[in-house]
Amino acid sequence: MKLRLPELLIVFGCALFIFALWYSAKLDPSIRWLHFFQAWMYLATVALSLRQNPWGYFIGVSIAGFWDYLNLFVTTFLRSGLRWLGTSIASGHLRHPDQVIGVPAWIGNLLIVIGCVWAYGRLSRKSPADLLRLAAAFIGTLAFLVADIALCQPRYLPLFTAMFHPHQP
Repeated sequence: MKLRLPELLIVFGCALFIFALWYSAKLDPSIRWLHFFQAWMYLATVALSLRQNPWGYFIGVSIAGFWDYLNLFVTTFLRSGLRWLGTSIASGHLRHPDQVIGVPAWIGNLLIVIGCVWAYGRLSRKSPADLLRLAAAFIGTLAFLVADIALCQPRYLPLFTAMFHPHQP
């Protein structure tokens, strides 16, 4: 199988994000199980996308798009990561790697979204029912993430409430 640019974006984006999950879990052992299970959605994205299965694209767009949305509009993880990355570059010393890792994580998810949309656009076998499949993938990945958080790190559950009111304190 020859990998074209969309598939490379998906694979590289997923690998980058899984690395960020691993690194974060290395820094904070309390989130290891959360990140272990979260990584499986990205592995499913890669496995299905490499087979040109639309479900891989739908899962990838859903989980990566949702994660990037949360970190752009709901949490301060990306902003804090960008600030500490700038400080680290200016000082020549890595400061707050637990925050800086948010930058490559966000970029990885963006690459996944771009790759999945691009690869899906190239498919010859599209159907209007794919909108329902995308909705099902979004609901399924969100349900999986909520269950993962509820079981492994319930302290993060308020993020789901905050996503509906991202600018309220």
